[in-house]
Amino acid sequence: MTLTPSYTLRPATPADAALIAAQREAMFSAMGTEYREEVAQFAAWVQPRLEAGTYLGWMVVHTGEVVAGAGLLLMDWPPHFIDPQPIRGYLLNVYTRPDHRGKGLARTLTEAAIAETRRRGIRILTLHASEFGRPVYQKLGFEPTNEMRLVLDNA
Repeated sequence: MTLTPSYTLRPATPADAALIAAQREAMFSAMGTEYREEVAQFAAWVQPRLEAGTYLGWMVVHTGEVVAGAGLLLMDWPPHFIDPQPIRGYLLNVYTRPDHRGKGLARTLTEAAIAETRRRGIRILTLHASEFGRPVYQKLGFEPTNEMRLVLDNA
């Protein structure tokens, strides 16, 4: 998918850490999940990963303002019969401001992450989809898996 001429795609930089964290907070809020950056401290976590190149991001800019973004976390993963390479991609923080939704921005961001994953020879790209994002990901070929989770109370 191509962006209309009023939108441009650019790579995220370490200077975008606070913006990425704000988009993450807005994304969770839009899903009805309580998320507070002052508790999560995502900006402090993502900045060194942007610097190290283990978190890659893209921003969509419209009239000089970032209106959408997404990230790709490169995760160390044990070799597997599906993919012996010890790196997997994890797509996260896909967010579009409400006033810019329906213009294909999330799809463009996801396609950028898929292209980078392919460029690096990584065969597995996973994500956790919101109700709103699921149709976008399914149209791009993502399929549900059997992942389960256990949250431990370590207090």
